[in-house]
Amino acid sequence: MEKCLFCKIIQNEIPVKKVYESDKVLGFEDIGPQAQTHLLFVHKNHTEHINEVSQYDATQLVDIFQAIRSYTQENKLEKEGFRVVTNVGKNAGQTVFHTHFHVLGGEKL
Repeated sequence: MEKCLFCKIIQNEIPVKKVYESDKVLGFEDIGPQAQTHLLFVHKNHTEHINEVSQYDATQLVDIFQAIRSYTQENKLEKEGFRVVTNVGKNAGQTVFHTHFHVLGGEKL
């Protein structure tokens, strides 16, 4: 199976504007923002969606949410509020099948 889009981003094969990076998690700007701030946070280990990651390695969820906490506190998103969203499957709007979380904020949603 070819690497997914986010795996290629993680491997620096596709450029993105990174906002956060650790040895386990990458955060970057969404190319089609739906809010003033629209970021994506992904674990560097590939899983397809939240149900898969929670079944096989739920610690990845902790890694991602710690990264989101760190970013939103350091960048003052926490003060005014933000939303975290994930989609599972085509009918929910998932277009890249690598577990990811949208962080939306910077304005009233």
